[in-house]
Amino acid sequence: MTTSVEDAKLVRSKSIRFNRNEWGGAFGDIGTDFPLLVGMILAARLDAASVLVAFGAMQILTGVVYKLPMPVQPLKAVAVIVITQKLGGEILFGGGLAIGLLMLLLTLTGALEFLATRIPKAVVRGLQLGLGVQLGMLALKDYVPTNGIEGYALAAVAFVIILFLIGKQTYPAAVMVIAGGVVLTLVSSPEPINLIFSVSFPKLHAPTPESVWNGLILLALPQISLSLGNSILATKHVANDLFPERNLTVSSIGITYSLMNLISPFVSGAPVCHGAGGMAGHAAFGARTGGSVMLYGAFYLLLGIFFAQSFESVVKFFPLPILGVILFFEAVSLIKLTRDAAESTINFTTAIFVALLAMSLPYGFLVGLVVGTAAYELMKRGMTKLDS
Repeated sequence: MTTSVEDAKLVRSKSIRFNRNEWGGAFGDIGTDFPLLVGMILAARLDAASVLVAFGAMQILTGVVYKLPMPVQPLKAVAVIVITQKLGGEILFGGGLAIGLLMLLLTLTGALEFLATRIPKAVVRGLQLGLGVQLGMLALKDYVPTNGIEGYALAAVAFVIILFLIGKQTYPAAVMVIAGGVVLTLVSSPEPINLIFSVSFPKLHAPTPESVWNGLILLALPQISLSLGNSILATKHVANDLFPERNLTVSSIGITYSLMNLISPFVSGAPVCHGAGGMAGHAAFGARTGGSVMLYGAFYLLLGIFFAQSFESVVKFFPLPILGVILFFEAVSLIKLTRDAAESTINFTTAIFVALLAMSLPYGFLVGLVVGTAAYELMKRGMTKLDS
């Protein structure tokens, strides 16, 4: 995936744009974010206004800071645990604060920079590949089949529309299919969808020491390995692939990751991260500047401030089959970035090995990170001995 000459100039000038490309790219990550936010809000009985406003504000601030389509996403491992085990908001907020503190410690001590220089690029590519396949399978197995035949038909139409429009500036692909889903919901709903217009703001919250400790054990430890691989290292590589002249460092990404999670719990927001898949998704649909994530953040701000009281009704406007198709294109874009691993036998073998570990094992991203690095070094030494 490459940027045009005009795009490169925008990156060099560090401009923020709000053109059709940015509008199209703004919703390139909604297939990942929205279902996870909805799931956590309903499972943990979170305040919808707090979660949506905090999430939107983080998107906007990230766009301002980086001036790139740097994504803000719900923490995936945390979201899955909270949704499946029905953990309460107190543990969620405590876990978010624990994660922020851990990442800040790793960043300030130089541990992130140390890991970035020691972990081979082939291992990171393997983590990206594993994540891309996981996202693709999630889209095809869980999202697209929703509502049976109707879901498949809706997904097929959305797929064709995106395939035809993606890359075209006149009609942003993601925006068009999302707008189509909203219209379809309005037309086909058997009962009127009542939206309550009211003004809501985030609720202040102070995590207790006990909640931080419980959140550390239950949420932070399972999450931090995924964050190291995907949110920090893989995101840096994707940023360098798409926007090489910006030369982002893992320390800068670690700082913003930390700060978001040190702030979010105090306004009852969900823990968040950056992510390689999200950046690939925004860019795949046209995003080249921070304007895309700022527009995306404004969408969540509007939902949270004005429509939080009718949140369960709002959810109906975003059919899962359509979100699944957007998520699928995000997954494909992420997988495409791993093609350079095929340039050598060692890199290709390592990437495939790490991807399999990441997809198939508990704590797979941590196992892939550690075992993949060791395997790469062993293969490299073996090739050196053969050459000598």
